[in-house]
Amino acid sequence: MSTITTEQVKELRDATGVSVMQCRKALEEAEGDMEKAMIILRKKGSEIAGKKADRNASDGLVVTKSDGKRALTLILNCETDFVAKNDDFIKLAHTLLDTAWEQGADAARTQAPALINDVVLKIGENIQLGAIEEVTGDVVGVYTHHTGKTAAVVTLTGGTPDVAKDIAMHATAMKPRYIRASDINEADKAQVMEVLKAEVAESDKPEDIKQKMLEGKIGTYFKEQTLLDQPFFKAPEKTIAQYAKDNGAEVANFVLYTVSA
Repeated sequence: MSTITTEQVKELRDATGVSVMQCRKALEEAEGDMEKAMIILRKKGSEIAGKKADRNASDGLVVTKSDGKRALTLILNCETDFVAKNDDFIKLAHTLLDTAWEQGADAARTQAPALINDVVLKIGENIQLGAIEEVTGDVVGVYTHHTGKTAAVVTLTGGTPDVAKDIAMHATAMKPRYIRASDINEADKAQVMEVLKAEVAESDKPEDIKQKMLEGKIGTYFKEQTLLDQPFFKAPEKTIAQYAKDNGAEVANFVLYTVSA
């Protein structure tokens, strides 16, 4: 067996980022052959990833990219928030995002297993590639919350990407469920009414007053959940609808992406 030098271990560690001990073991198994050692490490990463694949990976990151007409969102999942903040994990998310942006989602999914295995070998957690979604429109804006757990994509008719980004920023903070009141379906209305009826029933007011109270509560609840009716967080005297209008825009759609443990 050839003697493994410190320089060889350092070279393999610099190339792969895995631990000194793992590098030394791989080099010993490869009898000092650097290429074989890298293959051994990749194989080991694949085996580790396979063993961890059933573990819950509900944390992670949402990353986005946009050019003002097109937006791409990618979710990369892991097991803990600690790993979601890891530099290698963050770099992996953006590498996959760039691949999807330039070559398409299918290419990113094809390349993901090998890239993920390399990172799993370093950090020891289950990592799974989640959704990759593309949105296009006349004007597109994106915003990713500083935690990396929530992002929004907003499309406008008219306006500018900066206006769309402002509304996307608002959406990540307020997390609306609907764009406008007409989007609220009957099932959601019935569910909310059932909950609020129980609250109103506790009142000793006459039935006609209770009915008005119920209608008021329902209206208030859904207004708080509807993007266009929400007060714009940067200028609370305006609704989102008014802010868009003042900037020559109309909100066409929004999509909210979230990841949490």
